[in-house]
Amino acid sequence: MDKNLTDNINNEKRDNAHDYFSYELVHTCKQTGARAGILKTPHGTILTPIFMPVGTNSAVKMLVKDQIEATGAQIILANSYHLYLRAGTKRIKQFGGIHGWMNWQKPVLTDSGGFQVFSLSHLRKITEDGVEFRDPKDGKKHFISPEVSMEIQQDIGADIIMAFDECAPYPCDYDTAKAAMERTHRWLDRCFKAKTNPRQALFPIVQGAFYDDLRKESARVISEYDAVGYAIGGVSVGEPADVKNYFVEFTAPLLPANKPRYLMGVGTPEDLLDGIKRGIDMFDCVLPTRNARHGSFFTWEGKKNIKNKKYEDDPSPLDENCNCYACQNHSKAYLRHLVRCQEATAATLLSIHNIQFLVEFSQKCRQAILEDRFGDFYNEHYENLIKDVK
Repeated sequence: MDKNLTDNINNEKRDNAHDYFSYELVHTCKQTGARAGILKTPHGTILTPIFMPVGTNSAVKMLVKDQIEATGAQIILANSYHLYLRAGTKRIKQFGGIHGWMNWQKPVLTDSGGFQVFSLSHLRKITEDGVEFRDPKDGKKHFISPEVSMEIQQDIGADIIMAFDECAPYPCDYDTAKAAMERTHRWLDRCFKAKTNPRQALFPIVQGAFYDDLRKESARVISEYDAVGYAIGGVSVGEPADVKNYFVEFTAPLLPANKPRYLMGVGTPEDLLDGIKRGIDMFDCVLPTRNARHGSFFTWEGKKNIKNKKYEDDPSPLDENCNCYACQNHSKAYLRHLVRCQEATAATLLSIHNIQFLVEFSQKCRQAILEDRFGDFYNEHYENLIKDVK
């Protein structure tokens, strides 16, 4: 084994996150191989599979803490890149980290900022040391390396933190994908050496773009690290759904079976069904709140839009089977009125519904797994959920 890798594994043993985190694979569905698990963190227990709402700037858009909690959210995601730029992670650290800053006492996951930095293709320069980039809002120059990313995320204090990686674009040629993957592995080594807080779990990330051999190699390398969990990155970057599903199905079994698997940036109802069927445990996505701000809402009959004229006099809730605050208190007609008047309350109510729908949906998937009927659940609901109802 490579000496650096051996040193790093030893370092992970000294920084023993396993004293504060544990994962139990409770059941594997006999129909599909889908997984139900329990992930324990310093700020609470997470029942997987789970959908994680995104609070990019340390706030889930349009919602306050009590509203997020009422959706049943077990864990939320915040973004290191955005918090580093504003409000500044040293300031967040002064407030006791992200939990004190937000007054959110359940688990938090932060991404490394790598995806955001690499998406600034015209504003950044990649070197072996790290990435130099300009803030698109004020033009100021910044630099993030694996070590800086670990410092940022340790200041934020999230329970789960992500390795600083290079996400190759879609499409890209083989050499570009291979170079990005190999740099990701070298940076992962530096991330583990820089991480010192055992109350945080560092998840390595599989890269390799859309090449089987690169994905296989990346999964092998990152699995050498005795991490609490592992992530699959480099998907949902513009590729067709069948390509995404193929590489998730190809990659997931290459990761340790006794650790949680996180599919980054994916989270529509059909994405959850497809990912869970292929062995994924954790999901996140900004779509529930983004869709809400445009009037879209999830139902068991597909995605709908409250702006549709047919809801003008509709007294029914957004979804008859939903017990969220919006569905228990308001009609489609009222919500359509709020949207047409551009009332911010409309986005709040639709966001509450969309988040709770996905959180509860993930738990219904879990129950189906425990009862060995996830294949039936998938077949029963998939075609309805993918509908975009006009």
